[in-house]
Amino acid sequence: MHTEKTISTTSGWLMLPLAILLFGGAVWLFVAAINTETVWKLLTSLGMILVAVLTLTGLFIVNPKEAAVLLLFGAYKGTVKDNGFHWANPFIRKIKISQRARNLNGEKIKVNDLSGNPIEIAAVVVWEIVDTAEALFTVDDFEEYVETQSEAAVRHLASAYPYDGPEDMLTLRGTTEEINERLEKELQERLDRAGVNVIEARLSHLAYAAEIAGAMLQRQQASAVVAARQLIVEGAVGMVELALQELSAKSLVVLDEERKAAMVSNLLVVLCSEHATTPVINTGSLYT
Repeated sequence: MHTEKTISTTSGWLMLPLAILLFGGAVWLFVAAINTETVWKLLTSLGMILVAVLTLTGLFIVNPKEAAVLLLFGAYKGTVKDNGFHWANPFIRKIKISQRARNLNGEKIKVNDLSGNPIEIAAVVVWEIVDTAEALFTVDDFEEYVETQSEAAVRHLASAYPYDGPEDMLTLRGTTEEINERLEKELQERLDRAGVNVIEARLSHLAYAAEIAGAMLQRQQASAVVAARQLIVEGAVGMVELALQELSAKSLVVLDEERKAAMVSNLLVVLCSEHATTPVINTGSLYT
């Protein structure tokens, strides 16, 4: 397993004038060799041209947020991260790797959640290369590796938690922040071997699969209605209790148990009804 090591190289601004001087000297010697018909001058000029060409091939540029991995006949020599104009051995291969942040917009995939319900899920992953040696030598293609492992992590996460559930349970829909943190942690563990740092990972799409979406929507609506009716009933009971206490405390009217039951029934009907009630005014006595 290779670990990144940073190295420094010769400045390209020093080697470029040298290559130009070699070219100039080679031309002068070549002309002199033709005029004097001197073989050694001709051979020397050809050698200087060859050296100048090799010198030029050793020049390379490293841009901001970029690194150059140096290989000499298959052996890893180091990574150049300093921005600027550089020169290295002409026989060294320079492989450029971008260290800028990259976005992976995952495609929607269908998977069963912990409850066995088919769902559609997708994630957005922001990542960057932090170890060029591991990215280049540990995996075959680090971009494809990131894409494959991201999909595998999303599938594993989706199957480990239910889509929906009680408020105190970790669910894909209800506890989004916790789920995103777990996704980011699992992705980082998977991508460490490729020298990749996960900056952020978030679910970008989450829904029931089309074949059960209608049924699940009806179930959610029914649950919402039940919860709302329960809240209404609890409030209505409290209001009735308060009304009876106020009437008894202020001695406005004395009701026997039967009349209390009738009053409670009427108030609950009024307070819990989904439609506006029609009042009926009793012009007789309380007991007629």
